[in-house]
Amino acid sequence: MSKLPAFEHTPLEGIASTVGDIRKSFLSHKTRPLEFRLVQLRKLYWGLSDNKELIVEACKQDLGKSSFETYLTEVSWCMNDIVFMTKNLARFAKDESAPDIALTNKLFGPRIRKDPLGTVLIIGAYNFPIQLSIGPLIGAISAGCTAVLKPSESSPNAAAVMQKIIAESLDPSCYTVINGAIPETTALLDQKWDKIFYTGSANVGTIIAKKAAETLTPVTLELGGRNPAIITKHADPRLAARRLLWAKTLNAGQVCVSQNFTMVDKEILPAFLKEMKNALNEFYPQGARQSPDYGRIVNLRQFQRLKKMLDDSSGKIVLGGTMDESDLFIEPTVVQVESLDDSLIKDESFGPLLPVIAVADLDEAIKIANEVHDTPLGVYSFGNKQEMEKVLNQTRSGGASLNDGFFHASIPTLSFGGVGSSGQGAYRGKASFDVFTHRRSVTTTPSWMEGLLDVRYPPYSAAKQKKFAGMNELKPNFDREGRTLGWGSWFLGLIGLKGLAAVVVAVGIRMYLQRRAKL
Repeated sequence: MSKLPAFEHTPLEGIASTVGDIRKSFLSHKTRPLEFRLVQLRKLYWGLSDNKELIVEACKQDLGKSSFETYLTEVSWCMNDIVFMTKNLARFAKDESAPDIALTNKLFGPRIRKDPLGTVLIIGAYNFPIQLSIGPLIGAISAGCTAVLKPSESSPNAAAVMQKIIAESLDPSCYTVINGAIPETTALLDQKWDKIFYTGSANVGTIIAKKAAETLTPVTLELGGRNPAIITKHADPRLAARRLLWAKTLNAGQVCVSQNFTMVDKEILPAFLKEMKNALNEFYPQGARQSPDYGRIVNLRQFQRLKKMLDDSSGKIVLGGTMDESDLFIEPTVVQVESLDDSLIKDESFGPLLPVIAVADLDEAIKIANEVHDTPLGVYSFGNKQEMEKVLNQTRSGGASLNDGFFHASIPTLSFGGVGSSGQGAYRGKASFDVFTHRRSVTTTPSWMEGLLDVRYPPYSAAKQKKFAGMNELKPNFDREGRTLGWGSWFLGLIGLKGLAAVVVAVGIRMYLQRRAKL
């Protein structure tokens, strides 16, 4: 295997000129042709494929990730995303016919054109360093944007590998990586962008949104949240325990969509805790510390933050609790808490801490979920069909997985994003193309229609207003009581008899001209 490249800070004095060059490439229209975009995506695919071993080693060094976990959540994810996009890009980029309620407007050929937003800044996160950096980049390339990628400095080995892959695979005049920490990110935010895409904490997201607002730059924020899980008395405790434990031990709990706390009906709590212990022994028969499948906390600062959260908790540790600062190891730890003010519930842990709180019933759980964090990134409910539907109807969240932990976030082609304080905007699948695309409304007015358009020119008169109303005024398909009218009454009311005659004449003229053009 090749040696991991070294992580080096990009010189601050060169950032402005680098961004300027990337912007010049966009303004030269180099990235607009579909074939250019497709070639870049294909080259990126092979760049990832050729550097699989380096990616695995980088994620192991940065996060203690197993090769299986890195393949599952980083390498295969991005490579499959590229294949999906290359197969569908032509369809995504094609003009769309505009939805039209006035038939006469069809003569103007209204359509939606897909234009790239421009030069974009992508700021990645450390927990899934490849997926959360390359994933948005795939969308930017597909949309025809130029881009600067700023990976997280907390995963330095992965950042260095991404810099190598992008430099070797993509057109350097259009795409580049800038590495560093706060000074480099600050320098980047001082530049002019057409879109900023950020994944990370809400605190930093707020800073970025404020900075972007100074230049009215649109942002997509993929943040986190105190995501609740709800287990009713009708749930299967074994199934709930296994699935939630998996969701909280993947990447050692450093997952923005994993549950932050679990509310369990008091009747089923003992059974749930018992099954949680069984699941932990099954997943890690030699213990999590000895398992090659269990990761580590990313750095000392995050380790100490998690340790303080657990130390400050008034809850009772019922499972786990072992830590080793020298190894950045924190065992999956289940804590039974009694108060919503507990340190493990008030803040997002972003680690393998699993606070559990007993509730009287589903109504109490829903009330708590809405009070603790009314717009989390995810909500996870276990129970019967009616109960899970009730949770969906009475809570808000970026996404939801019923009878599972964050499965909705594991489908690469399903739109993913937060709402409110858990983020704004969405990506993945077609949404990755859309998030970097401007939907540009376009019409074409035929010269031969000038006689029909004289109604819009001054001087205005009562006769012109009456003519315009007959051509354009929409009639409601409902009466004064809010009741829907039959389709026949609605259609005639929509355009009127004079309007219907005008439509027939106009459509006839257009068909006649189209036939003549073919001769």
